[in-house]
Amino acid sequence: MLNLLLLTVLVIGGSALCSGTETALLSVPQTRVRQLAQSGRKSARALLRIREKISRPIATLVIFNNLFNILGSIAIGRTASVVLGDALLGVFSGLLTFLIIIFAEILPKTFGERYSEQVSLAVAPIMVALTVLFTPIVVVLEQVTAPFIRGERRPITNETEIQLLARLGQQEGVIEKDEFEMIQQVFRLNDVTARDLMTPRVAITHLSGDMTLAEAKEDIFFSQHSRIIVSGESLDEVVGIVMRNELLTALIQGKPDRTIASLSRPAHFIPQSLRANKLLKDFQAGREHLAVVVDEYGVLAGVVTLEDVLEVLIGEIVDETDRAIDLQEIARRRGIRILGRGQSAERQGKGKRAR
Repeated sequence: MLNLLLLTVLVIGGSALCSGTETALLSVPQTRVRQLAQSGRKSARALLRIREKISRPIATLVIFNNLFNILGSIAIGRTASVVLGDALLGVFSGLLTFLIIIFAEILPKTFGERYSEQVSLAVAPIMVALTVLFTPIVVVLEQVTAPFIRGERRPITNETEIQLLARLGQQEGVIEKDEFEMIQQVFRLNDVTARDLMTPRVAITHLSGDMTLAEAKEDIFFSQHSRIIVSGESLDEVVGIVMRNELLTALIQGKPDRTIASLSRPAHFIPQSLRANKLLKDFQAGREHLAVVVDEYGVLAGVVTLEDVLEVLIGEIVDETDRAIDLQEIARRRGIRILGRGQSAERQGKGKRAR
């Protein structure tokens, strides 16, 4: 009887250990595993190694679990038939099944899920060693099952999940409200294009490149912008961009005969479809603050600044020199009828500052 009892405890305990370990290893999020691994702890690094190739540790656990469940049940059955006889064998089998369900499946899996991090860190080094030991058998099993499990590996997370986690963190007080709002705005960068951010061409302030500093002196003095578009015969012929402070410096130095074009620098042209996150990288890489936006035909559609991109993240930036503009009024003064693309420009340009 004692042999039967010890054998039953061994089988149920081994099966429970396998079930709980499997559940714990699969319950710890991949992001949390990587975070733990950054601490440098040996058990955390072992856990990361397991999660990066989870199929082999799970296969090892399955092998052990089946050894306990199948071979253990056979051994218990033979021992029970000798100790209890055929009359009580059926009753014992039913009781054993009940004990396996409760103590080898439900309870250990519940415990493994509830304390997944602690259990995973405790068993990770042992699992690494067992996986290496059983590698030949696991490799054979992988070859057998490979045709049935082929497919693209799913990402460990996605944009929607990150936004949801940020919202939950804000609700629980882990993340401040302004931090949550910033996280939400960051994801907008990939959804907003230069067309959405630009100041349309009807609202652009520009100077002709052929003008001298003396001729453009009044426009330079009263301009509110640090960077001004330099055009050719028409606005579609963008010569470059000139810094207002350089124009003022040249005037102070007594060089009124210099042309605007002689002080200009090359303009950076971008398509309307360029997304804000890529545009921000371009501004950083080129150390620029203004870009000229062109449509699919290469025609100037507007201009966009670094400030416009930053406003996606932190909201409207207004200083003491900013003034609201009315595109309809500007168009009326210039004799332009806003139609088609202009209608889109009107919607996008309201509240913008003229460039």
